[in-house]
Amino acid sequence: MQQIDINEAQARLLFLIEEVMRGDEIIITKEQKAIVKLIPMTQDKPKPIFGSAKGLIEMSEDFDEPLEDFTEYM
Repeated sequence: MQQIDINEAQARLLFLIEEVMRGDEIIITKEQKAIVKLIPMTQDKPKPIFGSAKGLIEMSEDFDEPLEDFTEYM
């Protein structure tokens, strides 16, 4: 992630856009404070892979039994 001053960003805007399109994120600063973050619009969200946790989760035999702490409420 690059940080660049707003005055330099104005002079190099086309270059910065090309950098962002390659996947880089750029933060534009003014007086050493971040004011804008450039990220690509075409960023795809990762799609879930169904079944990827198969075999990683186990249920105990008594998972649906009442809890001992709640016996007085029953």
